[in-house]
This record gives sequence, C-alpha cells and structure tokens, in this order.
Amino acid sequence: MLRVEAINVFYGEVQTLWDVSFAVNPGEIVTLVGSNGAGKTTLLKTISGLLTPRSGAVYFNQTRLDTLASHRVVELGVAHVPEGRRLWAGLTVLETLELGAYVARARREKKQTLEWVFALFPRLAERKWQLAETLSGGEQQMLAIARSLLSRPKLLMFDEPSLGLAPVIVEQVFQVIEEINRQGVTILLVEQNVSHALALAHRAYVLETGRVIKTGRGQDLLNDPQVKSAYLGL
Repeated sequence: MLRVEAINVFYGEVQTLWDVSFAVNPGEIVTLVGSNGAGKTTLLKTISGLLTPRSGAVYFNQTRLDTLASHRVVELGVAHVPEGRRLWAGLTVLETLELGAYVARARREKKQTLEWVFALFPRLAERKWQLAETLSGGEQQMLAIARSLLSRPKLLMFDEPSLGLAPVIVEQVFQVIEEINRQGVTILLVEQNVSHALALAHRAYVLETGRVIKTGRGQDLLNDPQVKSAYLGL
C-alpha cells in the first residue's frame, strides 16, 4: 500500500533522513521506533506532502505522493494524526469532526462516518457540543484521531499518540488503534512508548539518526537485545 524508496530529506541544508526505505502492506500495523531526533516526525511529514524529499520517492497504491500537494495526499486516502493533536481550540467537537470530512468522498459518507466514530468514542458523542479546548488531554487525543477518521482514510498515520497522557489513557489509545485496524484501516505508527508499539505491530522499523538500522516483526524486535538495551532499558 505504501512504499518509501531511498528518500533523503533536508531542512534547508541540514539533512535529517538518509536513504530511508520501507513498506506498509494493506491491513498491517507498522511501527517506526527511535529516539528523539531520529527523524520519525520528518518521515511522516514527507509522506503527508508537508515536506518534499530531495531525492527518492514515496508511492501509495502505485501513485507517487512526493510530487503532490498535501490535500491531494488526503484525497487519495492517507490521513495523519499529528503530534500534539493540533486541534482548533474555539471549535466544538462536532465542528472539528465535520472539518475532517472536507474531501468530496468523505463528505458523501459523513453521516455514516460520524455514527462509526461516535460508536468508537462514546465520550465524544456525549461532548459533541463542547469546545475542543475544554476537553481533557485524553479526550483531545481521541478527537484528533476521530477527526482523521472522518476523511475515510485507507492508511492512518499516528505521530506519538500517547505523548503526555496518563498510563490508563495510553492503554485506551492503543486499544483504539488496534480496533481501527481490525475494522480495516492500515496503520503506520510513530511512538516512543516502544514496548506498547512493538507489542501492537505486525512489523516494525528502527530509525536512528535518520537511517533505518533494523527491521523485523514487532514481537521479534521487542525481544531483540539491541532494541531492549537502547529503548527499553533492559
């Protein structure tokens, strides 16, 4: 479904990704793990069309993404739940969700998608007239996920969905990600909670200083001595 081929990405003259290649197959949960500054967020922004690689290519179902504007990437079925949620504080929950359905395909299915999202997140249904800025941190994260689902994505990318959340809420977020995948959405997950992320993943890639240094099944990497030492403190 997604194929990233030897991309090199720069901020100005500072290179942040070196010859990064990986793939995501339909129906998978693929996790990208690595420390701060490894290039994980840069990689998601490049797939989303917010950054353009200096070389290499990104393909989604045979369509080349790295030559397209970001709104075209969304129209093709790629959605991005950004780090830090990035909600519009002055909008209600319902207004936020409706803005997530701005592409034509999603507008046609908005009523059914809202029903699906409110079934996934009953708390949002209870608070649909409440301003986004008045929600708890966990509720805001759920709203950010739900907003992306309103675009009816085929591939949903998460950037640090557990950041700043209490442990009990983190568990809920990972359960939601697993359920979204179970209902047919392919997942690309960037997450510093390595133990949770690898336990959930079908496959995973380890990024270090802008390079892919290791790949394998999620459970295999969870038990890998190098990964355990570097990221799990074991």
